[in-house]
Amino acid sequence: MNEEHKLKFVFTGSVGAGKTTAIRQISEVDPISTEAKPSDETIARRKGTTTVAMDYGQLTLDGGQLLYLYGTPGQRRFDFMCEILTKGALGLIILVDNSHEDPMSELDYYLNLNAAFLRQSAAVIGVTHYDEKATPTVSDYYKVLEERGDPWPVMHVDARKADDVRLLLNTMLATLEYV
Repeated sequence: MNEEHKLKFVFTGSVGAGKTTAIRQISEVDPISTEAKPSDETIARRKGTTTVAMDYGQLTLDGGQLLYLYGTPGQRRFDFMCEILTKGALGLIILVDNSHEDPMSELDYYLNLNAAFLRQSAAVIGVTHYDEKATPTVSDYYKVLEERGDPWPVMHVDARKADDVRLLLNTMLATLEYV
């Protein structure tokens, strides 16, 4: 398969938003993960390991096209990985942990961090941990995006459910048709 038929998508978002879990749920190969014990005490209280370089998985679409799935680290000291991993990517899936202290600022942060990439590519916003905290609502996210002038689709998803992750990817593929 030549380069133009390879589809690369990047999952990004804060620590604990579900990037590694989402890729694990749908990858047809054993995902590559660079999990390590967190050195940040705040993160260590939330989870035992965290991504320090990237996650990687693959998924084949019905038409035979291969999707390459990458996940960025959530710790801000590794933000430089976003620029590296989005090279050659077609789209960005931003996962926002709705149980975060200020999920809207997290959305804003990741949109700003990836602004150069998003001027030429598409994004889909997946709101995770909605079962733990139902506010802000999907409508609230749309309002923030509208104020920013960003047209990206938003949906609440459970990164532990393969069907929800596939819905994100299908939405991304549909969004790419209009970018």
